[in-house]
Amino acid sequence: MLKEAWTLAIEALSWMEMRRLSERLALAKTVQQLGISDADAVRLAHMLVCETVRRRNFIDAFINRTLEPETISEFDLGVQAFLRLYVYQTRIVKNWTKIDIEEAENISKLARSILGWKTLRKVEHVLGELLTQKPKSIFEDVNDEERIGLLTFHPAWFVKYCFRTFGRQEAITLLEANTRSPPTYIRLNTLKAEEKEILEKLAEEDIKIEKVEQLRHAYKVLGTKHPLTRTASFREGLFYIQDKASCFAAEAANPKLEITVLDVCAAPGAKTTYLAQLMQNRGAIYSVDYSRRRMNVWKSEIARMGVENAVPIIANARNQLPFTVEADMVVLDPPCTSTGAFGKLPSAKWRLTRRSIDRMAEIQWRMINNCAMHVKSGGTLVYSTCSITLEENEIIIERFLKWHPEFSLAEIPPKIGLPALRGLDKCQRLYPHIHQCNGFFIAKLSKE
Repeated sequence: MLKEAWTLAIEALSWMEMRRLSERLALAKTVQQLGISDADAVRLAHMLVCETVRRRNFIDAFINRTLEPETISEFDLGVQAFLRLYVYQTRIVKNWTKIDIEEAENISKLARSILGWKTLRKVEHVLGELLTQKPKSIFEDVNDEERIGLLTFHPAWFVKYCFRTFGRQEAITLLEANTRSPPTYIRLNTLKAEEKEILEKLAEEDIKIEKVEQLRHAYKVLGTKHPLTRTASFREGLFYIQDKASCFAAEAANPKLEITVLDVCAAPGAKTTYLAQLMQNRGAIYSVDYSRRRMNVWKSEIARMGVENAVPIIANARNQLPFTVEADMVVLDPPCTSTGAFGKLPSAKWRLTRRSIDRMAEIQWRMINNCAMHVKSGGTLVYSTCSITLEENEIIIERFLKWHPEFSLAEIPPKIGLPALRGLDKCQRLYPHIHQCNGFFIAKLSKE
């Protein structure tokens, strides 16, 4: 099992480096490629990959200090992946104090059997040094933003951005929260059964949960005997694994029965399935997404959750949508930088640059304008992102209100977040360090 897990982890990290894939996509691709079916091996590989990627800048700085004058980037992808995993497992897991020579030797043997002894020979001379090198050495000759970036595992440009936006102390607290995965939340599906019945079924399967105050069907997972996706309740569609912030976005939309909803950027289905649940499968939901692969996932989730009032449409909302539907409510959750979800998706930190925010904001601007055309008079437009940047949130909304005076901000109950920045008090923000979920922004706009 250990060899399979390390093989998966090395290969997945290599795919992530080569194709800029997310953790989930890289692992899924690797599992399929290698034909590994051992669930324990896959779980261990997932943990190794996520926790190594989370600390990537710190690990690379530590390795480069040992390799001088060489750098980790000079080796092939398999060796790079192994070195990062090796430092995580032998040093970080041991809190940099205990040195387990036997474990280190066993990991080296594993790597030789996976990568080949000739490949590994290039770096074997530094494996011992990596066991004894002091991590403090990486903080020499770095400025404040770089030091905080290394301590909280973030790129220096993002640390600087957060300092400017939130102030130094608040930013550090936020960045520290990203060093941990947020809690897991589920949303009970009352399309399939009464909530009391679902709670009883979950208790029978040893899934321990706690109600999220102010939200209707969201629960925090406290413990589970088996992976949630392998339980009978999950297969039967009795719950959806969905972050608290995402549940809040659907509840903030608060769709009425029998209305027409346009759900834009709908895949893989979290929003659609919750909107349908709140609408009790009445009315109509037109779910739009550009990705056929993601819409195939959407279709399977729609079926699993018992949704009957949703129609899939393949279209790219960056362009004018190819239909004339006028909706009572348009819900837009556009692609974003995911800066609010670094705790859950650590690889996103290393794919972004400061320019990524501006590029993404321009895409979001095009999408929200295209969506505005499909809101009926008296209708509502709900805009949300899992980003904490101003450019993707408040500045988009300010610009939209100037260009579309027929729209105005509406109150969003319940008030589970904090008021948005730049005076947009009717919009809400959620933060990882305050609300124990993904960072999130939501705005609700009414059309006169």
